[in-house]
Amino acid sequence: MKKIDTRALTPAARDEIRKRVVRLRQQSGMGAEALAAIAGVHPGTVLKWLSKARKAGVGSLTEKPRGRPVGSCRKLTLAQELWVRDTVMGQNPKQPCLPFALWTRRAIRELLRQEFGLELSDRLVGKYLKRWGFTPQRPIQRALEQQPEKIQAWLNVTYPAQVAKAKAEGAVIYFGDETAVKEDTAWVRGFAPKGQTPVLQKPQRWDTLSMISAFSARGEIAFRIIDGGFNAERFLEFLAALIDGAPRKILLIVDHLRVHKAAAVTAWLAVQQDRIELAFLPPYAPESNPDEYLNSDFKTHLRLPTVSENREQLMAKAMTFMTRLQTWPERVRSYFQHPSAQYAAQPILRARSISASVRCSSSRLTGCWFTASRSRRRLNRGLNLSCWAMGREGRLWGFDFGRVARGSERD
Repeated sequence: MKKIDTRALTPAARDEIRKRVVRLRQQSGMGAEALAAIAGVHPGTVLKWLSKARKAGVGSLTEKPRGRPVGSCRKLTLAQELWVRDTVMGQNPKQPCLPFALWTRRAIRELLRQEFGLELSDRLVGKYLKRWGFTPQRPIQRALEQQPEKIQAWLNVTYPAQVAKAKAEGAVIYFGDETAVKEDTAWVRGFAPKGQTPVLQKPQRWDTLSMISAFSARGEIAFRIIDGGFNAERFLEFLAALIDGAPRKILLIVDHLRVHKAAAVTAWLAVQQDRIELAFLPPYAPESNPDEYLNSDFKTHLRLPTVSENREQLMAKAMTFMTRLQTWPERVRSYFQHPSAQYAAQPILRARSISASVRCSSSRLTGCWFTASRSRRRLNRGLNLSCWAMGREGRLWGFDFGRVARGSERD
């Protein structure tokens, strides 16, 4: 019989082999060589087992734990480990007066030297961190001016009040935000031979394109991509397109961008208060806006294809993603699944989305593409329209016609 490498077995399995050998010896009187052949071990090993069992009983064959006891021969005591672990979890390096922004191995080395007078290497500190279940992570950036108490007030008081108001007025809640249409954020990774970093060529000069979007928790979305930055006039054009033909009042939740509070916007909203109203998120709290996660997804998809060489290619990539998003309500609703945005998720009505596209031309525009996304719901039927075009002089134009009502109709 082939010998077994008992080192590869578990302690329980090795104990069972010893006990079976002793039992066979007692029941059959087999010799050491025969027992060794059955167990797959050396005959001398069998004789040691039998001798130990005769002197101290079968229970003495149970294997004792090997190696050093857990926690022995460590530089930190258990109490010190617990203190350091709790300090790293509950504080930032500034609180113990350490000159570090995040908890790195150097920061923890300095903490141990400062508190216990111990000098540990980076490698040993890394072992402790791994043992505690800590991993290096990219931090979430938040503004120093952020006020947590205002965020809690928004989650517990202000937003529930807005939801109740929307239900009472029959309004639908939208979240909106603006972003630059750029590919200059962190690029996705690509594979290459070890030590040979890939080179990505991209233009260093960018023409300014901007996008504003607004969407609801039901997956309805409207957007506009324009040439240049946003101002009060362009923001009002978007709001007018958003409510054009909308069968219900819209409650649009935005951040505290100066454009949103411009005098012209405030005056226009006062006239249109029965059709649209603005509500404002807590200051310096972009993570509370689901539209921020759309912007992140949007810029990730801008980076996936080849690098845009001009403004027209960048606009085409942006429109490809956003027009597809209009016919993908499940994707839109997924932006509400982020832990910081789940508070805004609402019961979703089942909808059937229908998309269509047409092309038109005029004396001013060389080409104009409309993308329509129609959602058929219980009490209304509407049509979302967006458009982008390039004029003869090369200027890019962006339009969004919001939701155009098709009447009130039951499924």
